[in-house]
Amino acid sequence: METSLRCGVDSKALRIHAKQTFPIDSNTHLQVHGELDTKFGRPCYFSAWIRHLYPDLSATLGVGLLYDKYDKLWYSVRGKKTFPVTNDGLLSFNIKGRSDVDKEFKGRKSRGAAEFSWSIFNFQKDQDVRLRVGYEVLEQVPYMQIRENNWAINVDYRGRWNVRFDL
Repeated sequence: METSLRCGVDSKALRIHAKQTFPIDSNTHLQVHGELDTKFGRPCYFSAWIRHLYPDLSATLGVGLLYDKYDKLWYSVRGKKTFPVTNDGLLSFNIKGRSDVDKEFKGRKSRGAAEFSWSIFNFQKDQDVRLRVGYEVLEQVPYMQIRENNWAINVDYRGRWNVRFDL
């Protein structure tokens, strides 16, 4: 099980996130996520995804259910396509999107982004770094991520931010 501590501008409390992956076959798995709000001591997020990897296309597709902190159930579909920019695959261009619809099929939320991702192994001794710079197309907001081994910091042009520490 993968666990992390998360904090961001949208929440005044530290959240504990857990993720577990269960293989179905060589390219398909069930992924379950849960998050606990430490301020109120109750779950604030839960999701279950069936995700399929298309290795020949460098793409993934997922369908799932989400339950958010507003006690709302969502159906969701997401996809990601990676285009390697360099032969070693350390620099890539990614296109990703996601669409959620509530259980009554009335409320909809969609996201789509294009980003460059650059992985730098052994930036310093025993330190790997990944930089992502992208543009969220539907909100028209540039964003970036800096990830170092267990730490990740995400920021966007609107002042939103979050920090994650993988345990």
